[in-house]
Amino acid sequence: MDLTGNLLAGGVAFVQNLTGIMIRPYETYRRLVARRSLWELVYLGVLLLGYFTLASLVKTSAFRPFLLTRQFVVLAAAAATTYLGVVGILWAVGRKLGGKGTFTGIMVGWGYTLVPTLVWFFITSLLYVVLPPPRSTSTPGVIFSIVYLIFSVTLFWWKLILAYLTLRFGLRLDLQRIILVALVAVPIVSIYSVAMYWLGIFRVPFL
Repeated sequence: MDLTGNLLAGGVAFVQNLTGIMIRPYETYRRLVARRSLWELVYLGVLLLGYFTLASLVKTSAFRPFLLTRQFVVLAAAAATTYLGVVGILWAVGRKLGGKGTFTGIMVGWGYTLVPTLVWFFITSLLYVVLPPPRSTSTPGVIFSIVYLIFSVTLFWWKLILAYLTLRFGLRLDLQRIILVALVAVPIVSIYSVAMYWLGIFRVPFL
């Protein structure tokens, strides 16, 4: 299949999988990891670049092309480094624990875990513009905070489910070994996230 055909097929699969990971995540992940098509990640990359453009505009108070470009490059590079780093850690630790699978399967599986991450960051950035802090302690303000908290927790659990399915199908690990992978990976990723915070790149880790 030529480049255009691969991109079209990847686009169709990406749209189908976006719906699938919301309503049938188990079946969808089993299929997408088995297919392990990196072409699908092209469209995820486009969405991420769109978000980083928005985030650069939000973080840069004045419209200065140099600052906007610099902020965009920093965010995109940090997100790409984080993605590849997490995939590498999961792959290395999972293989040490007897995991069987492909590196591209982990790449595709973990790529789709960025969907809830992207949704959370995008909505948060929009709310920062529409309802900038500090927000009031009035009844509407409290209701907004509760709704936002429920929204955030829901996306967090969705993220955890997709991460579990990535290891379950990407490395064919059982629950016990998935927990062991998490016990090794979480401290490493936490230290890295703190470093990103100190550098002023991400206040919340883009995982």
